[in-house]
Parts: sequence; structure tokens; C-alpha cells
Amino acid sequence: MGNPRHYRIWIPGVRGRAAGICALAIAILLGLAVVAAPSTQAQTLTTFDAPGAGTSAGQGTYPQGINVAGSITGVYFDANTAYHGFVRAANGTITTFDVSGAGTGANQGTYAFNINTGGTITGWYIDRSNVVHGFVRAANGTITTFDAPGAELTAAYGINTAGTISGWFFDASGVCHGFVRASNGTITTFDAPGAGTGLNEGTHGHGLNAAGAITGWYIDGNYVVHGFVRASNGTITPFDVSGAGTGANQGTFALNINTAGTISGYYEDASGV
Repeated sequence: MGNPRHYRIWIPGVRGRAAGICALAIAILLGLAVVAAPSTQAQTLTTFDAPGAGTSAGQGTYPQGINVAGSITGVYFDANTAYHGFVRAANGTITTFDVSGAGTGANQGTYAFNINTGGTITGWYIDRSNVVHGFVRAANGTITTFDAPGAELTAAYGINTAGTISGWFFDASGVCHGFVRASNGTITTFDAPGAGTGLNEGTHGHGLNAAGAITGWYIDGNYVVHGFVRASNGTITPFDVSGAGTGANQGTFALNINTAGTISGYYEDASGV
């Protein structure tokens, strides 16, 4: 397994690694409470910091996923800009964790990204050799690490109630491929039709719903970005937002999918907006 830094790393929320992704997550838990008028809602904002989070620029606490019980998972950057995972229970209790084998240097460590209804967390970690691996953390704290077949870099993003995980990996040639990992550990890889086969091209699996449908984006041979949805039976349907740019690094970025199959994301137009 080699050093992933020569690849373009499409990791939302990681400072200095993301390309084409919008702003970092804000460390705010938003709760909505219905008041007297049925159509009126009051917003209660609770801020928090993970214990051990750094207090300088580029450090701090970055929530990433939240489940129906109100448990939040994410990453915090310490004073040395190393990553650590955390889970915040609905009562405010914060538990921090690190994957065994995660590096402790700057831009190394454990990056927790999503949490399902049972409290199982997935994400990735960067080891001491700067190699990226996937992990899944059970609610009892047990952590299992994994790599997609043939991967030089494995990044896990979505996890549903069944414990199925979606994500992507780079192969030895720097081409990206999507994957889905079943709860028994079986990993199936896939490529969107039209995905490029050159360096930093290929398929990025991202959001996953309860039915096992995956959404994400792929980069074609001209480095144009397109959205896709992959049904649980493996059928992949590409799509582009009207008005999306067709230049390099422009196009449609699909990020999340709900139980109804509705997808959210963003697109970059021809002006780079």
C-alpha cells in the first residue's frame, strides 16, 4: 500500500485535503421545539467541544453524522492537528476514540463520519505511513478495520441501519472506485458507467439509505463531475443538474439519499460557482 497524497482526496470536511467541496461542518447541534402556534418553531442551539480539541486556527470539533436518537459523531483536531473520533450522546456525554494503528502526527489519526440508528459508526483512519483505511465501530466500542480489495486508500462514508457501509477507494494507479461493504464484511466494488480510468478519475460512493441505494459522483476522462444513484440490485443511473458546468472539476456532486430515494447535493457551474 502506498502513500495516498499524490491522489486528489475528495474528503468533505478535512482541512487541506478536500477539493471541490463546500464549507467545513459547524460544531452546532440544532434542535427544533414546537411552541404554542402550530406553525411556529423555536430553535435551540447548543454548542460543544470534544475534550482534547485544539483551540487554534484549523483545530477544534467537527460533527459529521447524527442519528435518529440524537447521537452525533465526528472528528476533532488536537493541538498537533492530529485527528480523533468522538461520539456525543443525546444527553451531551462525549466519548472520544482512536483506531488502533492510527497515526498521531499532523493530518493523521481517526476520522469518524457517520452513525446509524444502532450507534454503529464508520469512517476512516490515516496510519503512521499516511495510508488511509476504513473502519467500523460498534456501539460497544469494538472497532473493525478494513480495506477494499486492491485499495491504496479506503474511505468509508455512509452506514445504514443494517450496518451496510458505502464509500470509495483509490487503486494502485490512482483511479477511484466505489464500494459497498455488507455487515458480514463482504465488500463489493463498482464503477459508474462513463467514469474515467485515469489518475484521479473514477467513482466516489457517498450517501447510503436504508434500502441500500447509494449516491455519489463520478469523474469522467475530461475531469467533469457527474452524479449517480446505484440501486441495491447494482443498477447505476447517472445524472447531471441542469446548469452544471462541463469543464474540468465542474459538474454535479451528489452527497446524500433518503429512504424515499430523494438525493441532495450541489453543482458547480461554468463560472465555478
